[in-house]
Amino acid sequence: MFEEKRVPDRQVRAAQTETTVRVYLACSPAVADAALEKQTFEPAAAKWLTPSFRLAAWESGNGRKPGHERILAVDITREGFERMLAADTEWVPERDLDHTALNFQAVRLAGDLAGEWISGITDVTPVMRDIAGLLATDRLHLAVKLVPHEPPYEFG
Repeated sequence: MFEEKRVPDRQVRAAQTETTVRVYLACSPAVADAALEKQTFEPAAAKWLTPSFRLAAWESGNGRKPGHERILAVDITREGFERMLAADTEWVPERDLDHTALNFQAVRLAGDLAGEWISGITDVTPVMRDIAGLLATDRLHLAVKLVPHEPPYEFG
């Protein structure tokens, strides 16, 4: 008998390694440049973060919303990620690449990133814009290949 495997209504999914979890921050060019140079954030710079690349794309309008023109991938320690999850967490509909709401929710995190949690900051704006360009020319099959793999997060 065939059983349909259903995605839970709420699920934390993230690009991750054994020691880090990737979250995304959409920010202004000035904040992005400073963070990339220093590999940390000014205390008040980080507001909403998400481990979902697709949700970050939707929230930033693929890097086109004023004040959200740049998207940074921030690799943080698992401890830091779990502390942020335990603090200020919000559940919002996950999005597909066309920004349509899906039938399950992704997590958004609020607050500042502690510098000791950060292991690296990378600008992923070019990838996000490449995906948007591929979608605009009906090349979904190529756009999907650029989206980071984000398996369910296993709490430890």
